[in-house]
Amino acid sequence: MSFLKKIFSSEKKEKLDKGLETSKSSFFSKLNKAVIGKSKVDDEVLDRLEEILVTSDVGVNTTLKVIQRIEHRIAKDKYLGTSELNKILREEIAGLLSETNSGEETDYVVPKLEPQENGLKTPYVLMVVGVNGVGKTTTIGKLAHQFKKQGLQVVLGAADTFRAAAIDQLQVWADRVDVPMVRQDMGSDPASVAFDTLESGVKQNADVIIIDTAGRLHNKINLMNELTKVKRVMQKVIKNAPHDVLLVLDGSTGQNAFEQAKQFTAATEVTSLAVTKLDGTAKGGVVIGISDEFQIPVKYIGVGEGIEDLQVFNKYEFVDSFFK
Repeated sequence: MSFLKKIFSSEKKEKLDKGLETSKSSFFSKLNKAVIGKSKVDDEVLDRLEEILVTSDVGVNTTLKVIQRIEHRIAKDKYLGTSELNKILREEIAGLLSETNSGEETDYVVPKLEPQENGLKTPYVLMVVGVNGVGKTTTIGKLAHQFKKQGLQVVLGAADTFRAAAIDQLQVWADRVDVPMVRQDMGSDPASVAFDTLESGVKQNADVIIIDTAGRLHNKINLMNELTKVKRVMQKVIKNAPHDVLLVLDGSTGQNAFEQAKQFTAATEVTSLAVTKLDGTAKGGVVIGISDEFQIPVKYIGVGEGIEDLQVFNKYEFVDSFFK
């Protein structure tokens, strides 16, 4: 029951190919060296493949899953040539992403929620979390742009009140995209900002409300308490808000992104992922590993700095670009 088509179109495939070029080149350079002179996938090839996947930031646990699946295919098919390895990798990694519902069609629509008791529309509330510097505010701005392009009314809330720069940066995006933003002074209670934003969004008959939050990890307990309070206060205005908690991760940081995901999933319930800054880095494998490790769907990936370069994640297009 939704009233939105895909936020982004499949015409972005060329940009995706270009964005993942460095990751793909690095991966295949290593893979070609591993299979040179080999006609079939044996233990030595699998050992090298395991090393390649780990060094491509797929992660140890996910790598072991992939290797086990390939071993199963070898046992079943009796013979597996190195020429087929690329095809098998595509299939098994797409399978892993399917298990977390990454790249599913239904992930990229805004559900039409039941109206409020006063008859007003119930906005879809998206709370965005992530450490400073990962592209969180930029991701919010780009999402607002894409939602607005679909004819939806969007309201932003600047609940990262611990840095004046964060509030100002979000204001720049609100002005650029031409959507309203609710803000208070630096040091204000983030929950108060979230409450005001939801009240304002309801009054403005908004379709989508996006709440920015502070990106501090120095004290996990404080972060947990703060995010819990923000969610509790929002539910006083809109039942079951937020409807999605989007964790933004910087893909170029590789294993550090895993640690951030670990910290945030321990602090709050994360329901979706956006992996940014994949262009120009060889760490594209982090998308596969993080989604599998934490069993959270990837919804968006960033493959450039342009306002259109935040793409809806499509597992088939991603695997095709990474392994073709």
